[in-house]
Amino acid sequence: MLQNFAIGQYMPGRSFVHLLDPRSKLLFVLAFAILVFLANNWQTYAILVIFTMLTVAVARISPGYLVRNLKPVWFLILLTIILHLLSTKGGEVYFSWGWLTIEEQGVKQAVFISLRLTLLVLVSSLLTLTTSPLDLTDGMERLLSPLKKIKVPVHEISLMLSIALRFIPTLLEETDKIIKAQMARGADLDSGNLLKRAKNLVPITVPLFISAFRRAEELAWAMEARGYRGGSGRTRLRQLRLGWRDAAAAAIVLLMLGLLGWWRA
Repeated sequence: MLQNFAIGQYMPGRSFVHLLDPRSKLLFVLAFAILVFLANNWQTYAILVIFTMLTVAVARISPGYLVRNLKPVWFLILLTIILHLLSTKGGEVYFSWGWLTIEEQGVKQAVFISLRLTLLVLVSSLLTLTTSPLDLTDGMERLLSPLKKIKVPVHEISLMLSIALRFIPTLLEETDKIIKAQMARGADLDSGNLLKRAKNLVPITVPLFISAFRRAEELAWAMEARGYRGGSGRTRLRQLRLGWRDAAAAAIVLLMLGLLGWWRA
């Protein structure tokens, strides 16, 4: 399950989404997140779901691959559904047993909030799947460049965010290897109460932290050996330029904003 996590991974391609300027994709993800929180009825959520499905198709990413990569957040989605079913009251009563009731507003909120979480994870996954870490760093740095005027280390912040995204799949793979190694040595990670399971995680977390610090140290040595001195005076082989694809993406966002404003309750 740990290996099935799309955020941080990159799949090279030549689709419409791949060829978008990274600045456009970053702004689009931000705009989509705002639109998701603006949606508040079946029509608006249907627009977002249809648009997400079309984006996945245009990006030429396997829907099955993305669904499999939702496994790490299934528990959170399920927990969200259960909490809203039990705690949100109002409307017609669908089920009643003693103090336990499931009502119309609870079902509505459970569906909406779980959809919201699912859509945000899918679109965030599409961002990293269709954008290389280098392009992502350049895009973030260009978007944050106005902050340089107030002495904000934009290049260093962008580089740290890019490295963090890049190492998500690496650390997940390392965690999976450590779990399998500990289980091969007889470690029991699944039985016992909650406290015992928490204690069983110690043989996993300690090697994982050691491995993470070792990788960070090796990366620092590699950057220093290559003469890295921050963003001052650096040049870029690839210059970012906005094109007709980016204009089309902006028009689509405006269209979605108009549709959500029209159907929003």
